Amino acid sequence: MLRLALILGLLSAVGPFAIDMYLPALPRIAEALSANEAAVQITLTTYFIGFGLAQLIYGPMADALGRKAPLLLGLAIFAIGSVGAAQAGTIASLATWRAIQGLGGAALMVVPRAIIRDRYTGNEATKLMAMIMLVISISPMLAPLAGSAVIAVADWRMIFYVLLATSILSILLLTFALEETLAPDNRRPQRIAPLLSGAKRLLRDPYFMGLTFVGGFGMASFFVFIASASFVYTQQFGLTPTGFSIAFAVNAIGFFGASQVASPLGARIGIEKLVRIGVTGFAAMTVLLALIALAGLASFPVIVIGLLVANAFLGLVIPTTMVLALDPHGDIAGLASSLGGTMQMLAGGLMIVAIGPFFDGTALPMLLAIGLCGIVAAGLGWAVLRPDRTAREA
Repeated sequence: MLRLALILGLLSAVGPFAIDMYLPALPRIAEALSANEAAVQITLTTYFIGFGLAQLIYGPMADALGRKAPLLLGLAIFAIGSVGAAQAGTIASLATWRAIQGLGGAALMVVPRAIIRDRYTGNEATKLMAMIMLVISISPMLAPLAGSAVIAVADWRMIFYVLLATSILSILLLTFALEETLAPDNRRPQRIAPLLSGAKRLLRDPYFMGLTFVGGFGMASFFVFIASASFVYTQQFGLTPTGFSIAFAVNAIGFFGASQVASPLGARIGIEKLVRIGVTGFAAMTVLLALIALAGLASFPVIVIGLLVANAFLGLVIPTTMVLALDPHGDIAGLASSLGGTMQMLAGGLMIVAIGPFFDGTALPMLLAIGLCGIVAAGLGWAVLRPDRTAREA
């Protein structure tokens, strides 16, 4: 399990690296391309939208062709998008190439989930997901610092050439280190009727849909933070790109630290109960932060510590909701993973668009949007995982 977690974690980290590494450069990109803050945030939105929509393709492809072929295709597309982004001359061009990066990076999110479902279910799957999260955790901790180091010695465009090199190394890792996990006898041909039937089954399953959007609004809160934090921390609080990177890493530690205890806690108290606890704590902390901001008391230490605690609760939610949503749909794990991932990424991208007109470079709009995400996630979590309902533990 450890070897598989390491490989899948490294592959899955490529997509988050493409998000986190260029965050310290967002103000410089805005200046270089003569764009305002909202326009630069769109380069994140287009990445998320491309990332989300492409999952609808990779999931069925993974069910039909096996797991490795879609991963190789995705990495190739990601590499092309990286070259284009490095050479972009306008913010519109950069946004377009970022969307192409997202189209490729999507494979690295949806297919590893299906690989996990090929091998494990229940608490074992949660354990593997948590191990993968541990590997992925290098992204929010190291990627912004790496981006800061790059822009300290080179132009912001060099960041995308570094991402190109990362994709090439990932292709080599995938080719020589990962075995195919879907046997030919278990592959499902790509026919429209079965796909529509499977999608209809998933969309009509309130358990799947509810859990998907619990995780989706949890992720949306993090996307809002990603899109806003570099401007808030550097402009409102005067941090350097390196200082922002350190603060960003601290905010992410809570999430990935908590994700490591999700499996043993789920085994002890039940996965569904763990999700209820997680979404409740997340909502309470994010709403508290929003109220503090409205009162004009949202200092830099308060924001960093508050988000650290909120993200710790979120770390109990994301890996467990992924596992719970897929468990009843093992026969269409690829489709379920892709459809769920698409809806989650679109939720995140739309939240960035929604906050754009209200963003003024301060923490208040960011914290209000994050608080809203917390309320919605908690409401859905308690509606879907009612304590009086028969537990659907694997």
